[in-house]
Amino acid sequence: MSTPSLKLLAIDDTPADLELIRDALTQETVQVFTAPSAEIGLERFIQLRPRIVLSDLVLPGMNGLELLDRILAKDPGANVVLVTAYYSTDSAVQAIRQGAYDYLPKPLDIERLRRSVRDLVGQDAERQRTLHLDNDLVDAFQFEGMIGRSPFILEVFGKIRRIAPHFRAALVIGATGTGKELVAKALHRLSPGSRAAFVVANCSALVESLLESELFGYVRGAFTGALQDKMGIFEYANGGTVFLDEIGELPLSAQSKLLRVLQNNEVQRVGSPIPRQVDVRIVAATHRDLRKMVAKGQFREDLFYRLSVVEISVPTLGERKEDLPLLQRHFVDKYAAIYKKDIAGLTRRAQARLAAHAWPGNVRELENAISRGCMMCDASVIDLHDLPENLQGPAQGDDFKGNEFVSLETMQERYLLRVLSHVRGNKARAAEILGIGRNTIYQMLRRISFPAETLVSEEVEARDEGTR
Repeated sequence: MSTPSLKLLAIDDTPADLELIRDALTQETVQVFTAPSAEIGLERFIQLRPRIVLSDLVLPGMNGLELLDRILAKDPGANVVLVTAYYSTDSAVQAIRQGAYDYLPKPLDIERLRRSVRDLVGQDAERQRTLHLDNDLVDAFQFEGMIGRSPFILEVFGKIRRIAPHFRAALVIGATGTGKELVAKALHRLSPGSRAAFVVANCSALVESLLESELFGYVRGAFTGALQDKMGIFEYANGGTVFLDEIGELPLSAQSKLLRVLQNNEVQRVGSPIPRQVDVRIVAATHRDLRKMVAKGQFREDLFYRLSVVEISVPTLGERKEDLPLLQRHFVDKYAAIYKKDIAGLTRRAQARLAAHAWPGNVRELENAISRGCMMCDASVIDLHDLPENLQGPAQGDDFKGNEFVSLETMQERYLLRVLSHVRGNKARAAEILGIGRNTIYQMLRRISFPAETLVSEEVEARDEGTR
């Protein structure tokens, strides 16, 4: 006999029925637990977290449909099979629309019960296999801490590989949250100076009066409080890399000294006439348009051309939406481990909502959303109510942003995801709204390629009774 792999909780106020279920499933690969009432069943569900729940529809104090709602509210990944002596097609449809996996009549057909349980065990095994494949895929498309397989991000990876062994200065351009610092770290790690320091300086956070002393250092007595010599960031990073984040915020007075570092490989400490030789690589990053700043006299033209000899443009998350599943998988694994939770993924409706979002904050916004989801989640999967509040409702105005133009097919997919999010994954209802067949919806979803960690049995549309 196989070792039981899944927990099954049977809830029924008739002891004989509980005994029948236990005996019928003795040879199956499930651990059977029982509860004599809905209240006790809900307590044991919270305690045991079973993947399968078999519940009578008529229970004292709380009916099976109410129990179904409360169980799915606790864990949207649970598979609930309802059993009743008062079977009807309408009640079966209603139960499945509310999220039940199956609906069985009494007296129980033992073979049908076993078949239903075996289907669920098989689905779970398949999900585990595909989950491992997803993790392998994340590893396969991970490059120096960055993850993606879209053409835009693969082009960035290729540029980094070609540039890293040779560059002295590089300019990384991209919107806030796209991962510019990760690009800088990748350039450093693949450069000949990878064993030396990688030093970060956020130009927008440095106080202008102290900026030069932080970057270039100072000598004793250079100003009040300068009690001893201090090396600056460039000297400290000698042999390695300096990452100048938000270079567009650097004052013109400091820009001229930075130009000297690039031209002559030397720095001059505040209060000292003696130049000091340094061997550093410089990666500058900005979300601003430096060309426009040069035209307005806000940024030195000669410095811009020195920095932009090598230029890397990092795409927004909206430009690489196909990377969403990989990034979601990566961040779920990361924050589930940090918060010490067993979280397998996101529900379909949560994924649909994330896919419909415009992501103005890019990868950083996605990471924050998944981090919050993992923190708030007390189930096996992250659902809509675990996400930040702005992501819990239907997407608003996400179809076009700025000068974004997409294909008609992409617009159809986005609208489908919005409708599915609105009807909480009910494909039958979505088909009615869109005026298309359910098979068309399935074909479109296969093109969108939701990842296999979609672990929730929330197929709320009714299934034909004879189809298994």
